[in-house]
Amino acid sequence: MFETARSRRNSIELVGAKAGTAMPAEMRQALNLRGLVPASIEDFTKQEMRAFQQLMSKPNSLEKYEFLAGLRCINVNLFFRLVLNHFKEVAPLIYTPTVGEACLNYSHIYPFIYPCKTSVGLFITLKDVENIDLVIENYRSTMSEHVDPEIAVITDGSRILGLGDLGINGMAIPIGKLQLYVAIGGLNPSRTLPIVLDFGTNNKKYLNDPLYLGTRQTRPDDETFYDAAGQVLSALYRAFPDILIQFEDFSTDHAFGLLKQWRKRALCFNDDIQGTGCVILGGFISAVEQAGIPAKDQRILFVGAGSAAVGVARQLLDYFIIEHKIPEEEAKAMFWFVDSRGMITANRGDKLAQHKTYFARHDNGDTQCQDLEATLEYVKPTALIGLSTIHKAFNEHVLTRMSEINSDARPIIFPLSNPETKAECSFEEAMRFTNNRVLFASGTAFPAYTIPESGEVRIPGQGNNMYVFPAIGLGASLCKPEWITDTMIYAVSKALANSLNEQEKARGELYPRIERIRDVAARLTAAFITQAVREGQVRDKHWEEIVATNMPDMINKKAVTGLFTKRVLGEVKTLMWAPASSVEQYIVEAMTYENPDDI
Repeated sequence: MFETARSRRNSIELVGAKAGTAMPAEMRQALNLRGLVPASIEDFTKQEMRAFQQLMSKPNSLEKYEFLAGLRCINVNLFFRLVLNHFKEVAPLIYTPTVGEACLNYSHIYPFIYPCKTSVGLFITLKDVENIDLVIENYRSTMSEHVDPEIAVITDGSRILGLGDLGINGMAIPIGKLQLYVAIGGLNPSRTLPIVLDFGTNNKKYLNDPLYLGTRQTRPDDETFYDAAGQVLSALYRAFPDILIQFEDFSTDHAFGLLKQWRKRALCFNDDIQGTGCVILGGFISAVEQAGIPAKDQRILFVGAGSAAVGVARQLLDYFIIEHKIPEEEAKAMFWFVDSRGMITANRGDKLAQHKTYFARHDNGDTQCQDLEATLEYVKPTALIGLSTIHKAFNEHVLTRMSEINSDARPIIFPLSNPETKAECSFEEAMRFTNNRVLFASGTAFPAYTIPESGEVRIPGQGNNMYVFPAIGLGASLCKPEWITDTMIYAVSKALANSLNEQEKARGELYPRIERIRDVAARLTAAFITQAVREGQVRDKHWEEIVATNMPDMINKKAVTGLFTKRVLGEVKTLMWAPASSVEQYIVEAMTYENPDDI
């Protein structure tokens, strides 16, 4: 009885502390705080106003990131209110591009950005693997009773954004990504798990940095890596059978290898491969509709041939096959790739990585193009897609030639590398050198461009994965498919293209305005769940009934439409987590948790 009473008082104290200046008078009285805190009792709106003012007063993006990390630690509810109500300003601070800078400095700032957390996730070394069940049990002991994580984002830090091997410093990526799963997709913040596999780094800068927090050894060979990663994944699925695991920023070979090994065995996906392809396909569908060139006549040139590039190409290939009924070999012939050695051909003379062989050209004869410019003249593409991480790879000459080659149509130019310092070109450059005719989407955010002659303001499309991965995560967590199929991902792409409203279409935009992203995520989630039900994949039979009793009979069961009903959408919205809007709501919800620190 005494322990229960003390536990309840501790919970009240914790909830009161997190309510902060909004703590009601009755709670202050109960906690003997009279005279110990300012007398003013505020609402959440004023708290949010103060936090936003403090955020904006910070002199640079990294300090803003640190402020937000501290706020997330101190007050989860206020943090997510700030993210949702100021999404356009805050999203670039908690994820790209600022998260890249945070990763580069992570070992130096880590002790100061989580002042009240014992742990922010799992840091698993090779030595931990043999005791992985104990490591997971240690984590469980920090969690609320009976609350298992629904989703984990896992990285080994080997290929962070376009920044390379950052080792343990890559942990900022899973943390930031899960914050977007919560803010956009409505997953519960107390049921998210960031993980870094601290298996070493080949980056000498960090191995020689006395403040580096990771394991000071080079990375293991492939056999050791796959064995250790497999033991970790098996243990996670044993402990949390329904968990969705998202692979993030692994080296190209390991990204494809892990996905191939696990995608049909357990609930998982790779955002770099599948998510990037999904969001770019959504924008590409809209671009093709506006380009003035039939889909069957598109000629698509990729600059960069890593996991993300090949993942995007696979998604675009599915579009031509599924949507336009183009046979696979003919559709594949619409794609060309350039890597660091030039145009990728089967007879180039070097040994191609396995993931590059599918799109290698066999019809080039003796022609070998050594660089992008030569390949551009050989292919004469209608679409140019960059995932090279080479800053300014799309220079004035390349952009001008794209405009000239597509003089009777609108060139499609997608510089997708991020952060901005790795982007192939800016929106302003693409507009200027194509006479303002470009159909543009980038991987990082660029400012609007004003056409000097007319004063017209154009908004760049941003093919940011955050349009799609929260929906895939929420959809998979809700309906629990046996595995995530290509057609479920394709349905999300179709729903993304379908989500443009009439004003956005009239302005020639390729993606919905970022201010609508949470509503768009709900729609994409509904499309994912509907497709999963139609494929007979869901384990949560609740969704079968909702979809089966509401979908129109006239829809071809084999077609992947991205459509859904209002009933499914309404159910999704009901199940999306949101921060409390008032202190009264917050206290009621927080007191129902065994560990209010999670709220």
